[in-house]
Amino acid sequence: MSIGLIVGLGNPGPRYQNTRHNVGFHLLEAFSHSRQASAWRKNDRFNALVAEALIADNHFQLMKPLTFMNRSGFSIASWLRYFGRSANEIIVVYDDLTLDFTRSKLSIGGSAGGHNGVADILTVIPSNDFFRFRLGIGNKPHKAMPLADYVLGQFSKNEQQLLANRMDVFCDQLHSILLDGPDKAMNSINQKTISTNE
Repeated sequence: MSIGLIVGLGNPGPRYQNTRHNVGFHLLEAFSHSRQASAWRKNDRFNALVAEALIADNHFQLMKPLTFMNRSGFSIASWLRYFGRSANEIIVVYDDLTLDFTRSKLSIGGSAGGHNGVADILTVIPSNDFFRFRLGIGNKPHKAMPLADYVLGQFSKNEQQLLANRMDVFCDQLHSILLDGPDKAMNSINQKTISTNE
């Protein structure tokens, strides 16, 4: 088994560009640039922007669905059917408010954890054993704040800088998953204590 697809979740368009919900898009853009992937191209079959890359003789694709977050599953399910691949050959990158800001975690299987994009994926693919690379955005500042207002809110300038400073680390972690395999990378990624001051 080798990873064939890395999907970053987010919402298309300039309105959502710097929102917390779009960190999956941000990471894939940084990763594609740092690993000299092909140019992003619109794929109508998957309704997504797709790029191709090569790491250690492993060809794989990067995907940014254009369906909006709540319909993220369409692009992934279409890719699985077209290439005849399995869910455990996919990494899905997305924001997680249960993780401290700039923390990352790799896992496989499980529930959607309240994330609408992941919830939609789980309704349209045959199994839930895809890898989840979650990027911490921190929790809401107060409980009364509507969840949508928080995840669709813009990062502050300070948060943008902290996130930018972390992108190289996130890219290296993704690279490790592809190079060393998810099991080995999981142990390394999940054991690290990340400080937002790093």
